[in-house]
Amino acid sequence: MNESDITRLAALIRQRLTEIEEENRLGQDGQAVVQLDQQSVGRLSRMDALQNQAMAKAQQARRDAEAKGLRAALARIEEGEFGYCEDCGEEIAVRRLELNPAVTLCIGCASG
Repeated sequence: MNESDITRLAALIRQRLTEIEEENRLGQDGQAVVQLDQQSVGRLSRMDALQNQAMAKAQQARRDAEAKGLRAALARIEEGEFGYCEDCGEEIAVRRLELNPAVTLCIGCASG
């Protein structure tokens, strides 16, 4: 992997982190406390609202995990360790990193 690949992948990582931050802002309303006032909302509507809240929280957890992996990838770039497999030390294919820059294993170690 050459320096231009690393620069391009770092830009992709930063762009995705920005997208995640925007998704977090948009998803905050879905995580709000559900009102249980039976006068204003029926039982089925409350159940639907609780389910939507649970899905919004699960999406937030997935975004948080993705952001954590991307920040770790940026740290590996700064340390000069980006693009190498944690297990065998071989270079991870650029195409694999383009699909998910947070991966830490080459395809051989990931599938083995």
